[in-house]
Amino acid sequence: MTDTTNSIKHVASPLARQTLQDGDLTRPVAGVRPIRLLPWLQIVKIGGRSIMDRGPDAILPIVEELRKLLPEHRLLILTGAGIRARHLYSVGLDLGLPVGSLAPLAASEAGQNGHILASLLASEGVSYVEHPTIESQLAVHLSAARAVVGSAFPPYHHHEFPGSRIPPHRADTGAFLLADALGAAGLTIVEDVDGVYTSDPNGPDGQQAQFLSETSAADLAKFEGTLPFDRALLDVMATARHIERVQVVNGLVPGRLTAALRGEHVGTIVRTGAA
Repeated sequence: MTDTTNSIKHVASPLARQTLQDGDLTRPVAGVRPIRLLPWLQIVKIGGRSIMDRGPDAILPIVEELRKLLPEHRLLILTGAGIRARHLYSVGLDLGLPVGSLAPLAASEAGQNGHILASLLASEGVSYVEHPTIESQLAVHLSAARAVVGSAFPPYHHHEFPGSRIPPHRADTGAFLLADALGAAGLTIVEDVDGVYTSDPNGPDGQQAQFLSETSAADLAKFEGTLPFDRALLDVMATARHIERVQVVNGLVPGRLTAALRGEHVGTIVRTGAA
């Protein structure tokens, strides 16, 4: 009788008994662009401090604009954390909490903002979902409603990188990681400025700030000025596989978000490392 035990237990693979840290070994597979899982999905990240903390004067117009966009797009709306997260950081640092404990505390505030936004869109069938649901059941939810709301914070939590006292991977980074992993059609970051400037337009030298209508993650990585998004976002942009560009728009100006989702250049376009 032929001994088939070896062929049953072992699958022939060049990766067998090898380390996945070997670039020469993984390059033939890793060099292939992954399948776009949700190529029709538009992801919108709403700033916590810049939009949600401003209250109804900023939130309600954005909600109405999103409501009018639902017939045109299927949306994953992600919310960031605001000033309450900074208070959490302050208290947590005073208590000596590690960065891995600060990350889920700040993420909880981003989730609270998401619940507010979802409640205001509930009449359209929009609901808030947690990270595990976004990971495994997002397509089902989007088949029942035109949009879903979630937290923009990446779910690193206690596994957050310990290289800083403050969690480096926050809402902007999390939104981009999710957009790129899903192979989404695009990512629009909604803030309270028109886009990226050479210096803080609201700072003491704001009059000298020059607006950048288009730039790249590589160029911004050399930039020492203030950015309207997390600086860690530039690191993950460099290794993007799907998202070729991100647009930062001013959510306080009516119609900017609508125009951006329709493909118009109305803010700052940041090119990523995706070919």
